[in-house]
Amino acid sequence: MNPAVFTHAACLGHDTGPGHPESSQRLGAVVQALRDALPDLDWREAPRASRGQLLRVHDEQLLEAILERAPATQVHLDPDTVLSPVSGEAALRAAGAGVAAVDAVMQGNVVTAFCAVRPPGHHATGGQAMGFCLFNNVAVAAAHAIDQHGLTRVAIVDFDVHHGNGTQAIFEADARVLYMSSHQIGLFPHSGGRRERGVGNIVNMPLPPGTGSRMFQEAWVERMLPELEAFRPQLVLVSAGFDAHWRDPLAQMELSADDFAWLTGELRAIASQHAAGRVVSTLEGGYDLQALRECAVAHVRALRDVPR
Repeated sequence: MNPAVFTHAACLGHDTGPGHPESSQRLGAVVQALRDALPDLDWREAPRASRGQLLRVHDEQLLEAILERAPATQVHLDPDTVLSPVSGEAALRAAGAGVAAVDAVMQGNVVTAFCAVRPPGHHATGGQAMGFCLFNNVAVAAAHAIDQHGLTRVAIVDFDVHHGNGTQAIFEADARVLYMSSHQIGLFPHSGGRRERGVGNIVNMPLPPGTGSRMFQEAWVERMLPELEAFRPQLVLVSAGFDAHWRDPLAQMELSADDFAWLTGELRAIASQHAAGRVVSTLEGGYDLQALRECAVAHVRALRDVPR
């Protein structure tokens, strides 16, 4: 069964300004690459997340700041995070994509889904937009899976090169959610140490610059995947950042598209054992357009193919 791909044109309208690494060109490149390489994908329009869905993980004050400010031009919430006239709509659609994708896999009309959206989400905390992120898309999806579908074991796997501090902060006291992150040491947001364990539901794997394929795969095989297997997830959510690729200008982890395809296959194998195959992935980082095209296609192809 082909993955469902949730996206919306509003996500292209979120304008971060000239020279910003998180530009609309990123999503345009991903969407076009997927359409060209995988013409049989099940494309769906991302709905808006409701206020109630957002309030499961975010404060009312953050919703007001993002949705009611409606600036006439670009406004910087911090040096990296920008609000433009249509950013609120883009953020609603980006979060809503994850909610709709969770509903789709839980209802059984698809097994896997990819949310081709922006702005990204994993740095946004309950009360603060940061690190290019407005709402925490994967956290909204996880909370929806728990509250709406009654799940008690939801795994979030984050292979973005930057640590998802917002996702960790939102769930670090909630044993129903396992948060796992591999990320490069020394990068923004300077969190994600191994000793950060939450209530036993946080698993961080900081890796050095120049890690490369072999060390990355060994880290997942030896530590991360066994913990995911032991958790027996009923749903696997993925924060799919591709900025650990060797071409990426913001990091130096030196991975290839094959590494993301490999890890996606491993996650699908575990999901097939415990979660009826259910995997929902949402786009996070990745700032070289050629690498982003290659990695997105490799990732979604692995979501499509029959797991081992």
